[in-house]
Amino acid sequence: MKKLRFIGIDPSTGDDECPTVWYDEEAEEIVVQGWKADDELRTACLETGSIPESEDVVRLPARMVPILRKACDAAEGTDVR
Repeated sequence: MKKLRFIGIDPSTGDDECPTVWYDEEAEEIVVQGWKADDELRTACLETGSIPESEDVVRLPARMVPILRKACDAAEGTDVR
């Protein structure tokens, strides 16, 4: 079973437990759980390139920027535990 380091959750999530950010130390990847993009957003994203079958578009609120920065610090190895 894959072990992920929990980084943070949307501070306004309530009981939804979404969106969430983790860091996979083994794969060295930032992992996000977010809201599925609607057709309008997917279409806008497709204007700049394709979305492979193995990928998808998710949305995260801007209020999660500090959590994403923390995930980036973990990926760069500059975070303090």
